[in-house]
Amino acid sequence: MSGGDYGEMSMFDLFRLEAEAQLAALGEGLLALEQDPRDERRLEALMRASHSLKGAARMVGVDPVVSLAHVMEDVFVAAQHGERLLDSAAIDVLLRASDLIDAISRQEEAAIAAWFEANRAQVEAMVEALSRVHRGEAPLPPATDGATPDQASEIADSAVEAPAPEAAAEPPAAGPEETAPDSAPGGEETPAPSPPAGPAAGDARGDDRQLRVSAGRLSRIMGVSSEILVESRRLGGFSAELMLLKRRQNDLMEHLEKMLYHAGDCEDQDAPLREAQRKLDACRRLLGDQLAALDDYDRRSGNLSTALYHEVSGSRMQPFAEGVPGLQRMVRDLARGLGKSVALTIRGADTQVDRDVLEKIKAPLNHLLRNAVDHGIEEPAARRAAGKAEQAQIVLAASHGGGMLRISIRDDGAGIDLDGLRRRIVDKGLTTAEVAAQLSEEELIEFLFLPDFSTRETVTETSGRGVGLDVVHEMVKDLGGTVKVENDQGRGVKFILQLPLSLSVVSALLVEIAGEAYAFPLSRVDRLLSVPSERIKLMDGRQYIDMGGSSVGLAPGGQVLGLEGQGEQTEVLPVVVVSDRLDRYGVVVDRLLGQRQLSVQPLDPRLGKVKDLSACALMEDGSPVLILDVDDVVRSIDHIVKGSRLSSVLHAQQRTRQAVKRVLVVDDSLTVREVE
Repeated sequence: MSGGDYGEMSMFDLFRLEAEAQLAALGEGLLALEQDPRDERRLEALMRASHSLKGAARMVGVDPVVSLAHVMEDVFVAAQHGERLLDSAAIDVLLRASDLIDAISRQEEAAIAAWFEANRAQVEAMVEALSRVHRGEAPLPPATDGATPDQASEIADSAVEAPAPEAAAEPPAAGPEETAPDSAPGGEETPAPSPPAGPAAGDARGDDRQLRVSAGRLSRIMGVSSEILVESRRLGGFSAELMLLKRRQNDLMEHLEKMLYHAGDCEDQDAPLREAQRKLDACRRLLGDQLAALDDYDRRSGNLSTALYHEVSGSRMQPFAEGVPGLQRMVRDLARGLGKSVALTIRGADTQVDRDVLEKIKAPLNHLLRNAVDHGIEEPAARRAAGKAEQAQIVLAASHGGGMLRISIRDDGAGIDLDGLRRRIVDKGLTTAEVAAQLSEEELIEFLFLPDFSTRETVTETSGRGVGLDVVHEMVKDLGGTVKVENDQGRGVKFILQLPLSLSVVSALLVEIAGEAYAFPLSRVDRLLSVPSERIKLMDGRQYIDMGGSSVGLAPGGQVLGLEGQGEQTEVLPVVVVSDRLDRYGVVVDRLLGQRQLSVQPLDPRLGKVKDLSACALMEDGSPVLILDVDDVVRSIDHIVKGSRLSSVLHAQQRTRQAVKRVLVVDDSLTVREVE
């Protein structure tokens, strides 16, 4: 469904929305209840969620869900009355029941009956397992009543990475933007469960009506609002042209006054000149009034356009916790399968992030968490011997800083064994033992991000193929971000991802190269330098400068981008220092034009991958600017350097600019500025 409100949805679509919300509440509540089985508030919320789920399923005739939700409700009521204490084994059964309900809700309405006939034994076994929990009996073995913990972990993992089914591909704009994953989501914020009485769909809607808008339509609205914002800024150009006309009128008035002065008392010449003066003065007043009105309109139009842009871009944002459902469940089940005890804490759950960014970071976060549980966290006996708590802690935190999204994953495990990593690098033939012995901690850790590299000798179901961290690095690079590792051997490790808040807007440094404007993503700029020509050194045909005790090679921006012509050369060269994981270079540009917030427009896919470029944007005057792909630029420079084709960054003939004194007039009114 591409758009429309709840009135345009079928009853089964409403049931799916209700199931998504209630399963989210069940997943989050069950994981919290495991830490405090006597939490009355949690038990009440879980009972109401299962009751609402039962009511919604009954309205659309999904009998398997009615049966499952009914017994789940009985379990929670018994726990509320103190008749049962829900331990980890009982929570396992309830979570697997949630998985089964989720699988049923994902079916097409017409296929529900056939699905139930094919899976009747599984549903009945799950109902019996729930009944045993309700009666206080030991649950049946997992193979009988549902998925094993390892299988549940795989379900949760696949739910994190797999796209939502077609039937739920277009989420509510202000709510969860995916269908619930195969495991019950563990986000920090979930829609409030519906009260027991009353239709589930009506209760889920609440007082505020929501629209289901497709991602494509929202992206088009975002594009239009960006263009409106750009167009509103073009009014400044019209004001400038009208101001030029006013200045010429002033010149003409001065010329008429001189003619009147020289005409003296000659009445034949004086009368026509004074009439022209009066008419010109009327034109000046009219033009002044219109300029003031245009100035006011420009200000109001700019404010409205900016407000519209921020509202539309805000509709693309969602809380961080809503974008990473199922991670707590995945960590819990994976740890149990490995015989470990691990608790995942999510901080910054309300941090607002672009939904496209959230969609792309699900797989990297999943890999990092699985690596933390499998590689980083020690066995319980080893933790006790090291004086640590038997239950390990992993903290996933999200925050904003410096116009970027900062996501960190910290565990209190054993950290990275640098000596073991050094031996593994040598064993895989990546370098010699002599070179490996001289590598710094930062250089050693870089090997972890190589494809097919793993510290494990054997491949298991969980890890050992060397895929996880490579996926993390590639995804972060594609998003225009960076990944950093802080290792505290024996105490844990911390992965820090720096990502853009939004893929639709980028903070950029504008530069001029060969007379054209280009943009460097600000997050990828290491330093900005003004380098006097005498500081440039030559060695083996390469030009470099000293920066903080290290040598940074220089390359002319025009040659890197394959542009002809050079800008005006000065005594001081503007240099933009950029880097990738291996190399760092300084790109010499003609001028630095300042920082801008650019609305990113993707290049036409028919162009394929354009060398050194990642996207484009529009300036305030409507002119296009190309956004550079920093990793590509660094590779291009490296290719030029290795081919000994690097041109000099100094022109043969240097031209100096004539010193010009300028006066800056500042006022918030265009008319007042011009009068001054």
